[in-house]
Amino acid sequence: MDEIKTIIEPFRIKMVEPLSFTTREERARKLEEARYNVFKLKAEDILIDLLTDSGTSAMSNAQWAGIMMGDESYSGARSFYHFEETVKNLTGFKHIIPTHQGRAAERILFSIVGGAGKFIPNNTHFDTTRANIEFTRAEAHDLVIEEGKHPEVVHPFKGNMDLEKLQDFIEKVGADNIPLGMITVTNNSGGGQPVSMQNIRETAAIFHRHGIPFFLDACRFAENAYFIKTREKGYENKSIPEIVHEMFSYADGCTMSAKKDAMVNIGGFIAMNDDSLAEACRNLLILTEGFPTYGGLAGRDLEAMAIGLKEILDENYLKYRIASIAYLADKLRSGGVAIVEPPGGHAVFVDARKFLPHIPLNQYPAWAFTNALYELAGIRSVEIGSVMFGKKDGSGKEVPAPMDLVRLTIPRRVYTQSHFDYMAECILNLYKHRDEVKGVRITWQPPFLRHFTAEFEPVK
Repeated sequence: MDEIKTIIEPFRIKMVEPLSFTTREERARKLEEARYNVFKLKAEDILIDLLTDSGTSAMSNAQWAGIMMGDESYSGARSFYHFEETVKNLTGFKHIIPTHQGRAAERILFSIVGGAGKFIPNNTHFDTTRANIEFTRAEAHDLVIEEGKHPEVVHPFKGNMDLEKLQDFIEKVGADNIPLGMITVTNNSGGGQPVSMQNIRETAAIFHRHGIPFFLDACRFAENAYFIKTREKGYENKSIPEIVHEMFSYADGCTMSAKKDAMVNIGGFIAMNDDSLAEACRNLLILTEGFPTYGGLAGRDLEAMAIGLKEILDENYLKYRIASIAYLADKLRSGGVAIVEPPGGHAVFVDARKFLPHIPLNQYPAWAFTNALYELAGIRSVEIGSVMFGKKDGSGKEVPAPMDLVRLTIPRRVYTQSHFDYMAECILNLYKHRDEVKGVRITWQPPFLRHFTAEFEPVK
């Protein structure tokens, strides 16, 4: 008999949530009221929400059952010890410190190790990571391989650290000025691209040779592990837990937003082996997050995280997850839409500069795309480009980001194939009428993380 090729969702739906339908005229009005920033739209006015995969997953029946079993004791709750044991078994790290989400972990860590004159290298820092580093007046530096800077280039591990650049960077600024180095897995800002095990191992060796601690930004560690299994020679017969354990074995610690690969609505953690750094982190945690055994979370959240960190290791789920992204990518690619190749693990990234070549970079083509797609179809996406990552030079002139991408971020276990077909149809429709899309200009912006709250108007 022929092999069955259709990949189905490895779950069945037990509860549904109605979607909200609006007219194009209503969406145009709501977009204007939101000052042309899709972050400011009400969720009830969104049909399909691809803004983020952070905290937007559908939890399993086991996770919901765990929520009812959550121990809400202020100190020493049973749910904390379940969570701690799970993370220790997963990562091998000695100290496990819960936080309410990933950016809280980053803020605590970099408040301690950052500061003026310090440098943090990474393959590519994401927005909150960079902001938390730079808020301390330290400098965040991106050292991804050259292939990772070009959306059209196909490479199995475009998230890899450029080892030669890393070595040169350490020699240039001095190891004493680098309190720790990082790798983000998968590399979100670069298109959700994975990092190979070899690159993690060799990056760790460089940092350790210079006496620099090495941390993983582990938000999507399981998706990265699946790519290693399917793309890296020597790992095809290893299990996902085996690959995950090896990944963490090269690091001295990690930060994680559990709202991604732990498939929960809130939660995160810092994990590490260094006793004195862990003590400093716990002391700061108590000031702003809560007691070290709850870290700003309810016991039920700790319980759900522990369960989700086990469920994410299911290879059947990961196969479906990566195939879903590839399915949407194939449909867009077949219609002529340029995307970051190959498609990553949690999103399809559209190359907005090629999608909207008539819009100048100073009119933010990727941002214009997000507005146009919402008005056309009620789909909310997110800009990963010059609004999020643009900088100013010494004269105060804005320098565009290396790429202007639109991230179509897929929440876990939320949308079905018909939703994916609708997404593709609408984006291809927009592509057909792309010449009608106009650029935008910023009318107001905050000093940090401007994309969340900045206001815009269309360029006439």
